[in-house]
Amino acid sequence: MENIKNAPRDTFLYLLSIITLITSAVAFGSLVFGLINIWFPDALQPYASVNYTSIRLALATLIVSFPVFFWVSLFLHNDVTANPEKRDAKIRRWLMYLTVFAAGLVVIGDLVTLIYSFLQGDLTMPFVLKVLVVFFIAGSSLFYYLNEVKNRSYPRNVFRVLIIGVVVLAVVLGFYKAGSPQSQRLIRFDQQKVSDLSVIQNQLVYYWQQKGSLPANLSLLNDPISGFTSPIDPQNSQAYEYRLVSTKVFQLCAEFNKPSEGTPSYPVGYLDNWQHSAGRVCFDRTIDSVLYPVKPAPVR
Repeated sequence: MENIKNAPRDTFLYLLSIITLITSAVAFGSLVFGLINIWFPDALQPYASVNYTSIRLALATLIVSFPVFFWVSLFLHNDVTANPEKRDAKIRRWLMYLTVFAAGLVVIGDLVTLIYSFLQGDLTMPFVLKVLVVFFIAGSSLFYYLNEVKNRSYPRNVFRVLIIGVVVLAVVLGFYKAGSPQSQRLIRFDQQKVSDLSVIQNQLVYYWQQKGSLPANLSLLNDPISGFTSPIDPQNSQAYEYRLVSTKVFQLCAEFNKPSEGTPSYPVGYLDNWQHSAGRVCFDRTIDSVLYPVKPAPVR
């Protein structure tokens, strides 16, 4: 009667085990693939191959899903050990094989992606390392579940410590490469400042084209009709520093937290025009009157 009563619970836990296994496997693969792309950048895709957003998403997913998977798997193993009659239960065997099937699909999907990359000419060190990662995910998953289904004896504790160690190492490296939450917040402040300065610069050029001169201060850019208001520094709520150097030359300054060069996930498109160090940085800009001619006054 106890087994029958616990059948819904066991079914739920086995399904949860399947879901968290797939989620953990995909997140682990995505995380390690991202780290490999950082360590071995592709010369043909110097920026697109490094995606820090996907690394952070994989980190968050792995941190949540893997502990749940580990706890559920350990609970189910201990439950079967305490109740040996459950080992041959049809629902358990069906769900265990379904888990093996799901793990196989994940591995097949990764292998298809890797082989596609190989056929495109990516026979490189990153490709070899990614193949090894896929085989590690496949081998560890199939090794564990097939041994559980067949009730074979193997050094479970050593295997668990090995898997936990590899996952923890990947998470630590992910935090190291992608940056801590506090570091990422500072980088986001810097990104917003660069975006604001770019908006102000565009508005200054527009002002020049309309009036043939630059404003004495940024408040003159405010336009209640168009709704434009000059942005302020999001970190200290102060106006950005603006200095009119000459008729067509101006400076925009801001206080930055980190240098842009080598900063993870910094907008690539801004690097050429908005490179900066940490601290106060000023950007000199000269308006080219040929590229940005003053619009003639309308004929009345």
